Amino acid sequence: MDKLTEIMAWKRREIAANIRDVSASELELSRGDSKSGRFLDALKAPKGLAVISEIKRRSPSAGEIKELGAATEQAAKYVDAGADCLSILTDQAFFGGSMADLESVTKQFKRQNRGVPCLRKDFMIHPIQVLEASQAGASAILIIVRALVDDEMKALREAADLAGLDSLYEIHSEPELERAVAHDARIIGVNNRNLAVFKTDLAFSERLIPQFPSDVVAISESGIWNQDDARRARAAGAKAILVGEALMKAESTRELMQAFHSA
Repeated sequence: MDKLTEIMAWKRREIAANIRDVSASELELSRGDSKSGRFLDALKAPKGLAVISEIKRRSPSAGEIKELGAATEQAAKYVDAGADCLSILTDQAFFGGSMADLESVTKQFKRQNRGVPCLRKDFMIHPIQVLEASQAGASAILIIVRALVDDEMKALREAADLAGLDSLYEIHSEPELERAVAHDARIIGVNNRNLAVFKTDLAFSERLIPQFPSDVVAISESGIWNQDDARRARAAGAKAILVGEALMKAESTRELMQAFHSA
């Protein structure tokens, strides 16, 4: 069994007790005034490379990344350094995250009137998770194409649209790109990490992003450690990069963020 299959099997068991029908009115009501900003708009705004900074305590590939107390502290560090968006892991079993991390960060931003959109980074399967994300103040959800059948992707996207959330479709191959485009994806991220074996190679972005439709916002995810890596992603056509481990471990978050932005 590859790692993504293992994780998805666990996630389906984990959320089984919470699954119920989610109405359109519930999703629409969850919009409220809690959104910290539109994810898609924030990615389009910078003239240079946009940076999605990820709060990630650990991962199956890297193990323990950084001992972290309150997620709000890392979020503030990222925003002060110039992050365009945040990605917040909410999976506990494999990544050490939680919904409390997401909610505490979005509440802090709301109190401070800081318009920084947050992605709920998790293994999304059912609209109930979209409702949770919206109620916690997220601005976007993740849709991992390889992990889902078309009906599941459709249900997630429809729920996200009703809740006013953007959908980031994550791919790793041409067939997955075709499926994302068929679902009218506006934001597509190439995961440079093969989720079957957790090996990383920027060549995936270099091969796949040039095949994106011109109106899709392209993101290069994983395996970006320095300015040279960011330049490779931008040269391939990426509008944004998603970076977790490098920024979590950086001695100077501000210096590394500036290097990424100026790539």
